[in-house]
Amino acid sequence: MERRTFMRASVLAAGTAAFSGSLMRGAFAAPAQNATSPYGALLAADANGIQLPAGFTSQVIARSGQVVSGTSYTWHKAPDGGACFADGTGWIYVSNSEVSSSSGGGASMIRFNSSGTPTAASRILSGTNNNCAGGKTPWNTWLSCEEVSLGRVWETYPFGGAAVARPAMGRFKHEAAAADPVRKVIYMTEDESTGRFYRFVPTTWGNLSSGTLQVLVAGSGTSGSFSWANVPDPDGSPTATRNQVSGSKVFNGGEGCWYANDTVWITTKGDNRVWQFNLANSTFELAYDDNLVTNGTAPLTGVDNITGSSYGDLYVAEDGGNMEINMITPDDKVSPFLRVTGQSSSELCGPAFNPAGNRLYFSSQRGTSGSSSGGITYCVTGPFRT
Repeated sequence: MERRTFMRASVLAAGTAAFSGSLMRGAFAAPAQNATSPYGALLAADANGIQLPAGFTSQVIARSGQVVSGTSYTWHKAPDGGACFADGTGWIYVSNSEVSSSSGGGASMIRFNSSGTPTAASRILSGTNNNCAGGKTPWNTWLSCEEVSLGRVWETYPFGGAAVARPAMGRFKHEAAAADPVRKVIYMTEDESTGRFYRFVPTTWGNLSSGTLQVLVAGSGTSGSFSWANVPDPDGSPTATRNQVSGSKVFNGGEGCWYANDTVWITTKGDNRVWQFNLANSTFELAYDDNLVTNGTAPLTGVDNITGSSYGDLYVAEDGGNMEINMITPDDKVSPFLRVTGQSSSELCGPAFNPAGNRLYFSSQRGTSGSSSGGITYCVTGPFRT
């Protein structure tokens, strides 16, 4: 089966986006197997308690309840899903807050200059519930998703503007989203043990106020062909969206979602799997399953948020496991990229590369305290493959 690899997405100007790049090397031949990291072994923990390969360094960008350096903004609790947006010679990192509306909720942003120094930070969404993950759009907005029953997708504006709820995208326990500019759809995961995998087809691409919610239909196996069926009642009441279409495929605890070059990947935490959907021929298969690692102990467990590099590597953050971000390479090798020590009551989330691909942002949601007020957002800099 022919595999697709990654293509970079770069925002050219506010309100406009273009997808650029070339086909990247390698070919996925799932499922991935245990291997030595292309960056080498992890070294001893640094001053921030992070084990990294040689040549990489970490820094703390923000802490929950503390003012972000270089700004007057106090960082939110329980930082979760995130993304980066090009901003002239600098960039913006957006992060969700996975707490209830009474504790803040919503999402925030940090603006960086070309040297990676924070210059501004602000709230871009408030008063919403358990904003877990989400996804960026080609038109410079961040889709912040509520992980609650009948949760909503909120379209937020990191470059300025009031956030707007997008109920046409469905009311369910949302997790992550990923935009597909070729098919002009948004893919979405559902964090339920009997969750489904959805796509939203906007009436007009770039406008999420109206459109059609669809659910993936396929057999019960781990590979095969799939199709899409309309969800009759996207508001999920009285019948949950996941129960409305006969033959819709069950995914056990949908988490991360990432699109690149005719392929979308999702993670399911209930069975520690990474799924790959080959959109050009409407087939799916496993990119990773910890039970199918045959050469030693599976390094990746507690799969959660995911992101991709321009080289074609997938980076998968752990909620559980041993607090790692693992890599899955285009030649189907899985290995730890980093490990956070001393924070076993937390989870890693929000991985996202800056536009140049030499900085990886992520958060430890509850930090060393194990509380939502103890979140820490980091940046790792180094010779990433691009």
